[in-house]
Order: sequence, then structure tokens, then C-alpha cells
Amino acid sequence: MEKIWLKSYPPGMPTEIDTSQYRSLVQLMEESFHKFADRKAYVCMDKYLSYAEVDLYSKRLGAWLQSRGLKKGARVAIMMPNVLQYPIAIAAILRAGYTVVNVNPLYTPRELEHQLNDSGSEAIIVLENFATTLEQVLPRTPVKHIIVANMGEMLGGLKGMLVNFVVRNVKKMVPPYSLPNAVRFKDALSQGAGMKLTPVALEASDPAFLQYTGGTTGVSKGATLTHTNVVANLLQTEAWSVPALGSVKEQISIVCALPLYHIFALTACAMWGTRVGALNILIPNPRDIGGFIKELHKYKFNMLPAVNTLYNALVNHPGFGALDFSGLKICNAGGMALQKTVNDKWLKVTGVPIIEGYGLSETSPVATCNRADSPAFTGTIGLPVPSTDIAILDDDGKPVPIGQSGEIAIRGPQVMAGYWNRPDETAKVMTPDGYFKSGDVGVMDENGYVRIVDRKKDMILVSGFNVYPNELEAVIAAHPGVLECACIGVPDEHSGEAVKVFVVKRDPNLTQEDLMAYCKEQFTGYKKPKYIEFREELPKTNVGKILRRMLRDEAPGQNQKAA
Repeated sequence: MEKIWLKSYPPGMPTEIDTSQYRSLVQLMEESFHKFADRKAYVCMDKYLSYAEVDLYSKRLGAWLQSRGLKKGARVAIMMPNVLQYPIAIAAILRAGYTVVNVNPLYTPRELEHQLNDSGSEAIIVLENFATTLEQVLPRTPVKHIIVANMGEMLGGLKGMLVNFVVRNVKKMVPPYSLPNAVRFKDALSQGAGMKLTPVALEASDPAFLQYTGGTTGVSKGATLTHTNVVANLLQTEAWSVPALGSVKEQISIVCALPLYHIFALTACAMWGTRVGALNILIPNPRDIGGFIKELHKYKFNMLPAVNTLYNALVNHPGFGALDFSGLKICNAGGMALQKTVNDKWLKVTGVPIIEGYGLSETSPVATCNRADSPAFTGTIGLPVPSTDIAILDDDGKPVPIGQSGEIAIRGPQVMAGYWNRPDETAKVMTPDGYFKSGDVGVMDENGYVRIVDRKKDMILVSGFNVYPNELEAVIAAHPGVLECACIGVPDEHSGEAVKVFVVKRDPNLTQEDLMAYCKEQFTGYKKPKYIEFREELPKTNVGKILRRMLRDEAPGQNQKAA
């Protein structure tokens, strides 16, 4: 196919990237550890880690993991927010020859149990704040080795002890738990200091990460991202950022507020930051906008990747305008649609436009992006990045003419190897010629810019996180008071979309409060329905399939409950 988007590339932008320069992501990381050894790599709560320290600590932790007898390719889960232990854990797992399984620390026991079992994770590194969730499911999982971290241990001395005291005793953020065989993170580092990390011969096709997603069907499964997949996306991102960051002569600093377990932050912050020797500013709790802004006052930052809702929350906070934006060069938006009103206000306050891109867990994630030197909002998701082909396909899988809508399909070295242990699901989304079918409906214009017009799948997008009706409906329908149900997304000014569930009662005494309480136990926050509406019946096809489309087309009902 003709790559019409290449004519819209910035001058000097390569059309292809060479992934063969690195055998593995580990080789790329170790190159940066040595090249930037004296640089500060991460900062969290005023504590800095240098690249040399990340190198040292990850060697020790990797050696400790190897001493447990885990074989090459073993899956090791990480269940933490953005704290200093996270990048150490990622590097340690990969250097030891294992596969990282990123886990949302806010998962409910049901969600955690599924992911640990589906991935076959044999070890987990968890922040103590979330250890009680692990305790509840541990006997029903393959996990044999547990490392428990805490908020203060990497901060050192009096400060670390004070942080732990406040977190545990003042804010009561660490529920009681019992994991008798667990090892403390700092103890694992100490024990690993007396061990030797054995280098592992990694292949480009070896899995580096399992990123869990509902894919296009809603069944939670792991997108298998190989070492080459991630290396490719880092090199693509590096090339694409040059027009905006090429003028920065000092060390680049990146604000890492998006959670590292999310593919956007994993690649844009931890991995790409390592590639270019950046300082990553870790924000453990970006929901505390006031505290977030207070942290930003301490740094001259160059890059701020975020989702539309976070940009909106920041720019509307009264203290945001007082920040120093003189170093800000690039603001990337992804995960959900960027709103023009948010971009315009952001541009007015900071002087820097928000550059919207597009990707999925299955594409490591970046597939398209607006030019980094774009001066204004385009209303599109941009151009395919180097070495990436985008096709717009009809229902028969054939390309449609320019300007017509169809399913966005992506081919490139960043496209996943497939869904973990799910060849049937992989076959549903991959074409014979190597395109990944995204499930999103889009259109490409004559200059190669792509615009999303709808979603083919019923996925709901809440603050950049995918929510799949199939999962929610299966769990809600298991409530003894529910006869049947259907979930849809409804517009929400704060999160883009919110979950609404329509329920037909089995038990006439079932209340909205009862069902909300049940959902709170079963789902992490962004999945939990915001609205519940009871119905006598749900619209269906002549064969009995519930028509979510008709529910979406209806005006919101009155008999609903906000969470």
C-alpha cells in the first residue's frame, strides 16, 4: 500500500527504524546504565536514584530472584504505584531473564487472582499497602515467592521512618496482612549483594512484558510484548520526539504521573526515559492535584505525558499557572480523546500545545502521533510513526478508499506477538498479512492523518483506562438479586466516559445501594458503575442478544443512582 503519510513527516524524520541494533531490551537498558551512570535517573519524594544505583540495585534484586530457582521466562508480577522500587524491579526482572507482569495495585481480589493465574506468575513484588489483597487470593495462585516493599525504605534514614510512620499509623494506608514467607524489598537487596547475577541469553522474540487488557472481546488477557516490540517503540518514540526535544541540551526531565503499570507510562516514562538518560519525576498519587503541583514547583520539566482528564484537572487548579513552564517542550496525550477546550486552555497557560497520539497495549503502545512540532490542535490522532503501516479496513478486511471510515489496523515491529496462551483470541485480531485489528473505527485523510470516529467494540474508556462490558456484566449478573444486566459508557465531564449498568431484578428487594456495595467489592475504582438503572426488561434481538447500542441511543433514564 502507498504510505501517503510519509509526505507529512517533519524534515529529517526517518521512515524506518532499525531494531536489530539491540538483541534485547536488557542490552538497551544496560547501555544506558553505563552511559549515564552519573546522572540522576529517578526522583520520588525528594529522594534521587542515579543510573548507577538502578544498575546496582537491579543486579542485586535480579540475582536474588535467580536464587529462588526461577527458570528463564518465568513471570514475575509487580503490584505498586510510582515509587522508586518500581523501576528497580522492572530492570531486575528483565535482567534475570524473566517476564514482567504489571498489575494495577487497586485491583480487587477477584481481579488479582485472575491475572496471577492467567499469567502463571511465580513471584510478585508488592507494596505493603496492597498486601492484604494478595493475602486473600494467594492460596489459589501459583505465586511461590513474595517481596514486600514499603513507601519509606528507599528514602533512607529518618525521612524513611517518618514516611512509614505516617503512612501506617496516621493515614492508616496499610491494612493488616499476614504473608509469613514474604521477604522485605530491602532484605532482598541486601541478600542479593552477596550473589552474582547470571547473564541470560535473551532472544528478540522472548516476552518482556505481559500487559493485561480486554483486547477486542472483553476477556482479560495478557498482550505479549517481546523485547523487540518494546525496543522498537522506544526507538520510534525517540525519533518522533526530536523536533520538540532536539533543542534541549541538558538532561531531559519527564513528569511521570501516569501509573507505571499502564502501558503509556511504562513506555513513555520508565523505558524511554532510560533510553535517553532522562530524569523521571515519579508521582505516586496524581489524584492529589494540589500535592502534584507542589512537587512540580521543585523541577524544571521538559515532558509531561498525560490523559485528557489529568491535563484538565491540572490546568483548572488555581495553583497551576504559577509553575515554571520555561523548560516544557512536549506534552503527549493518549489513552482517551483529547478535548479541544482542554488543549486550548493548556496552550494559553503553558504556551505548549498538547500533542495527541494513539496506541494500545497490543502495540507497545504508540502507533500514531501528531507531529511533535505541531503548533495547534488537529482533532486527529496523527500520523503513523516510523516503520508503522495503518490500514483502514471494511467488514471483510479489505482496505477502504481514502476518506472513508473503517476499522483501524496496525502493522509494525511494535505489534504484540499475541495474547498470552490465547491463540484463538489472537487469531481474531490478527490478519494474515500481519495487521492488528484495533476495534476502533477511523478515517485517514489525503495527508495520512487518522481520525477516530467511533469504536467498533463496546469498550468503555474511563480516564484513559479500558473497561469491558463483558467482564462487568458477568460479575454483576452473578449477584443473586440480578436477573440480567447490560453495561454501557455514558458521557462524563471528568472522566470522558462513566459506566452505567441497566439491571433487571431477580429479587424485587434489591436496591441500588446493595448493588453499588457489591460492585465496590468486585471492581477497581475506574470499573465501578457510576450509575445504576433498574428496568423491567432490556432491549434484545430476535435471538435474545441484549442490544447495548439501543441503550446507548436512549436518553438517560431517571431511575438511576450515582456512585
